Amino acid sequence: MAFCVRNVLLSERVDASCKKILEENDIKVVQREGMSKQELLAEIKDYDGLIIRSGTKVTADVIDAAKNLKIIGRAGTGVDNVDVDASTRNGIIVMNTPNGNTLSAAEMTCAMIMCLARQIPQGVASMRAGNWERKKFMGMELFRKTLGIVGLGRIGKEVATRMQSFGMQTVGYDPITSAEVAATFGVEFLDLEHLWPQCDFITVHTPLMPSTKGLLNDETFAKCKKGVKVINCARGGIIDEEALLRALESGQCGGAGLDVFEEEPPKNLSLVKHPNVVSCPHLGASTHEAQGRCGKDIASQIVDMVKGRSLVGVINAQALSHAMAPETKPWIQLGEALGSLAKACAGQENGQMKAQVTTIGASLKNAGNCVATAVLVGLLKGDLANHVNLINASLFAKEAGLAITTQHSNSMPEPPMNVCTLEISTPCVSHKFLGSVQADIPVLLELDGATFGHIVPLKGNLLIYKAVQNPQTLPSVVGVLASAGIQIESYSVSAVLDGEQWSIMSIASLLVDLNPLGPYVKMVTQLAI
Repeated sequence: MAFCVRNVLLSERVDASCKKILEENDIKVVQREGMSKQELLAEIKDYDGLIIRSGTKVTADVIDAAKNLKIIGRAGTGVDNVDVDASTRNGIIVMNTPNGNTLSAAEMTCAMIMCLARQIPQGVASMRAGNWERKKFMGMELFRKTLGIVGLGRIGKEVATRMQSFGMQTVGYDPITSAEVAATFGVEFLDLEHLWPQCDFITVHTPLMPSTKGLLNDETFAKCKKGVKVINCARGGIIDEEALLRALESGQCGGAGLDVFEEEPPKNLSLVKHPNVVSCPHLGASTHEAQGRCGKDIASQIVDMVKGRSLVGVINAQALSHAMAPETKPWIQLGEALGSLAKACAGQENGQMKAQVTTIGASLKNAGNCVATAVLVGLLKGDLANHVNLINASLFAKEAGLAITTQHSNSMPEPPMNVCTLEISTPCVSHKFLGSVQADIPVLLELDGATFGHIVPLKGNLLIYKAVQNPQTLPSVVGVLASAGIQIESYSVSAVLDGEQWSIMSIASLLVDLNPLGPYVKMVTQLAI
């Protein structure tokens, strides 16, 4: 799958290394900061790529207006300001820089914990007001206190290891990270019901999604230790701000460190002005080092994608990562070719189709899902108004009621080779295709159990027909093609099964009328791959 990215719009301030790397690789860059929604809608149609930070809202209407857009690159981690579903439907890659701001965000969190423990910002403000209030700002040690970490990804892990050096006990929860993995960096894994009451400090490091919105609320604050201190350097909205204010007023929450807010900048300053709140204007990734890494990373990732070297940080199309690997790329091509072949052989009987992909051979053990996605591209191509690719094929297949399953087998055929089978069935027809890759070219080996004497390269214009075995069939077909002025480039015929055999011709151009191929032809179709 090739991506041609000729020009990129930078809608926010990104490190200068980003523009430099892109331009060195012949990608034109236009930087327009501070655009209004209407300006973005008018501008985006001209670009293949868009690079943003957290300030640009890439909503569905922006994506629909982006007629040429192939990639949205977030110079940072969170992509909650991007409509990922709309991007996927339009076949647009959403990419972030997963490692760029990890250290900066982790250090910001640790700084918030320190500030809450020792009331450092409040002491600074008091001194600037000309006061000397030592007793008022009595703090607490972190030694032997319990830190609860909700979200044990890259940032959560870095926070844990740093705060352990202060002697803090670290407990945590993550729906993906296992207890065994958490233990490798010193975190005791607890479910949330057991985590809340144990913690002196709680920090959140999750994306903002329906399951995490308002994760800390009136109900969960009630389950916490009285005086618990909470930190949010992740995304505004994970902590219910109204519930937090109530907990601060009642003393159930002893302090909060907030670098992010539900609305930025916040219009309601009740939390910002609360004496037990330490707040910052979303500074978690605002270090020279993080911005340099994020700018460099997003540009390098886009260049690597365009050059077909790798795909890092993709949010919405994991199959693409495999498609970029040199050893997998021809198998992706095989999957799409088999899908196109199956679609042609099924004819109009595509409704209620079921498909199964089986990969055979040790080297294909982890390729099944990406090959299956490629099969869906072949099966759906031409049926939809939207362009079908590896990004949106699974979504469109689900909506079309096209079910696909995958399985893997290590048992090798004779002679030993890596192969892939595709079986399709509808209420009216069923077919089985066996394919492989030879010299990086997808080839067909069998069709419905009938083996071809010569392998069939799955490329170019193919005429496929099934006929009763009869010596008059081939001359009849050749005559029809000759009268239409169509040159035959290659010809392959299968073994005879039940008195019938498959023939596949590679021809210079597709045939306009498929009807007059002769009385012995039972089924005929053609396709361009």
